[in-house]
Amino acid sequence: MKTTLTIIQTVIAITTTLLIVIQTKGGGLMDGVGAKSSYHSKKGVEKAVFLATIGAAALFVIVSLINALLIS
Repeated sequence: MKTTLTIIQTVIAITTTLLIVIQTKGGGLMDGVGAKSSYHSKKGVEKAVFLATIGAAALFVIVSLINALLIS
């Protein structure tokens, strides 16, 4: 059971990392400083990836807590 949870936790961690990397665009150091920066609402695929990232992160926390409780 513990091995299965560890494998699931690893897969979720990799998925979360990939979703975060997909989201980043133009993440330079001076990105938000210039006048070119503007705010926009997330639509379509961008919103789906954003929500999937939140879901994957929450799922990772839940699986991590269950895994930690099984170790004790």
